[in-house]
Amino acid sequence: MDNRRIPLEDSWLDVIRKASRGQHLTEATLASRAGITGAEAIRLLGADTDPVPDSALLDKAAGALGLDRASLLALARGEYHPGEIALPKGTALFTSDWGGMQVHSYLAWDEATREAVAFDTGADATDLLAFLQDHGLTLRLLLLTHGHGDHLFEMDRILEKTGAEAWIGEGEGVPGITSFAPGKEFLIGSLRIATRLTKGHAPGGITYIIGELERPVAVVGDALFAGSMGGSMVSYADCLRTNREEILSLPPQTILCPGHGPLTTVALERKHNPFFAGKQKFGTGSWALGANS
Repeated sequence: MDNRRIPLEDSWLDVIRKASRGQHLTEATLASRAGITGAEAIRLLGADTDPVPDSALLDKAAGALGLDRASLLALARGEYHPGEIALPKGTALFTSDWGGMQVHSYLAWDEATREAVAFDTGADATDLLAFLQDHGLTLRLLLLTHGHGDHLFEMDRILEKTGAEAWIGEGEGVPGITSFAPGKEFLIGSLRIATRLTKGHAPGGITYIIGELERPVAVVGDALFAGSMGGSMVSYADCLRTNREEILSLPPQTILCPGHGPLTTVALERKHNPFFAGKQKFGTGSWALGANS
């Protein structure tokens, strides 16, 4: 699939709303913090559509929410998309429909042994299963980024058809799936897969980093999207911190494989993601909520 044809998962409006909800802001508290009127705050947070707002208003809201002003405005103007990004040899992307939303699953394999590992299941594993058969691949592992339905819906079918073993981060607590502590490594042929805890969207979300490919690849689930990140269903602070420390600290050329939206890279998200752009340090350290970018 041409990455340029995959739409962004989130608009500028989604970003504003996620930042507001994550910091538990009402229209009134956002208005007070941003120095805007209540009507303007309602227009920002309560719009049914997402026409580009006045740039001065968006600038004030971005500052109040700790978002990068320039990146948010570029997103609102439709000026950011990761563009053409190709997965390296030995990997594949599969997309299926989940109630009108596109969800991804991924496959990686060792060219010599033909052993494979799948990451998440999507809503329909038909294409993934056909790919395994057509390419003479044996699926050994199914690694789940987190326990939300669109990411494990086809687990039973995949396991029944392939005999693979499913694993999920211990913080997810999904019955019937073997759990592991972050830091565990998986081996599939020559592929070495590292695991990092990227919680916040989910309590035990995991990012899988695949080594020994032509280019580093990280399967991030819903932790991070091109130009955005997953909703903070558990902790907004953890979303920001673990994305910054565990994903955006990876080498800049690392391809990021999200659960929704286009592929992106560490370098692009450091520069263009409103939640993280303008921050000079990516790694262990403090993260201030609500600070002006």
